[in-house]
Amino acid sequence: MPGYVLHEGITISCPHGGTGNLTVTALAKVGGKKVATEQDMTTVAGCAFNVSGAPSPCVRVEWKMPAMKVKAAGKAVLLSSSVALCVNAAGAPQGPAQVSGFQTKVQAR
Repeated sequence: MPGYVLHEGITISCPHGGTGNLTVTALAKVGGKKVATEQDMTTVAGCAFNVSGAPSPCVRVEWKMPAMKVKAAGKAVLLSSSVALCVNAAGAPQGPAQVSGFQTKVQAR
């Protein structure tokens, strides 16, 4: 599915109020900002989610469905249509992340 190419500096938030931090490693740029790839780490801080009173915060984002045809540094780029799934320390899914603030000129599939 086509989408806009994601890059450093985008806004990521978990469904429970935490904020995501995307660490971009590729040198390729779009709009003067480094392009995000499927291998880049996204950590989450400040998540207040709990299960029956026990803390279970989102700690990272797992990206699914990156670009099929476009790569940067040999890795598939992330798109606005990619699925960003927040997970806890045990890797259990806790809901989709919200992504905003990305450029809207360069698209990929």
